Amino acid sequence: MGGFGPSLGGWLAGLAAIGIALPLERGWRRWRTRRHQQRLKAKLDAEAQRQRAAHERQAREAGVAELDPSRPPVDADDLVLALCRAKQGLLEVQRPDLAAQVDRFYTRYSHVMTLLGARFDPGELAYERSRRLVTEVCLGAVDAFGSMAGQARGVAGLDGDYVRRRLAQEEAGLAVEERIALKRRLELIEETDKRLRRLAARNESALTLLDDAAVALARIETGRPQASLATDQALEELRRFIGGAERYSRSERR
Repeated sequence: MGGFGPSLGGWLAGLAAIGIALPLERGWRRWRTRRHQQRLKAKLDAEAQRQRAAHERQAREAGVAELDPSRPPVDADDLVLALCRAKQGLLEVQRPDLAAQVDRFYTRYSHVMTLLGARFDPGELAYERSRRLVTEVCLGAVDAFGSMAGQARGVAGLDGDYVRRRLAQEEAGLAVEERIALKRRLELIEETDKRLRRLAARNESALTLLDDAAVALARIETGRPQASLATDQALEELRRFIGGAERYSRSERR
């Protein structure tokens, strides 16, 4: 039969080509969709990271920044990570009151390090000397937080309020053995609380020294003659505190 109609072979070849082209086109479209989604996710993640860093910076500048141990700050260094672990340890033993002191250390440390970066070049001896002293003071606080968590863990299962109520309300009807056990339990709680208060007070002294160092560093930009002297005095106080903390730690271990 004449004419210009397609041959059977050409028609079959066309069907085969369509069968190959359609999966290829679908695969290419899926690849483009995935690539677009990946780019969009990367862009959103970067923006979220930027906003989070800005929020953390604003929180530090506004007062006390709160550390989230499960999500350390985006610019966290080794010391900040150590503070995160210290806070987590205190939260695990149900001591949010002590964990709040970790946030204050983080805020003060970040503030002092920002001032250091603004006043000195990282390659300068003054920068390295100051950074080392500030870091040592904060590491001493980290050690104290670890000790707090350990001591609080030892009495975590003891309910001081319950013990006091039972001793106050039922002392006359208590057996001698139970009264002795309850009083001993109360002694353990009170001794631990006393130790925790001493460690917290020691950390408060360190926080004051960090404040002194921050003020001294801030004076440098005024160009006043006493600015350098004030910085040296602040750093000398930091050195003395470190030495005292080491002696205190040794006496505690005895």
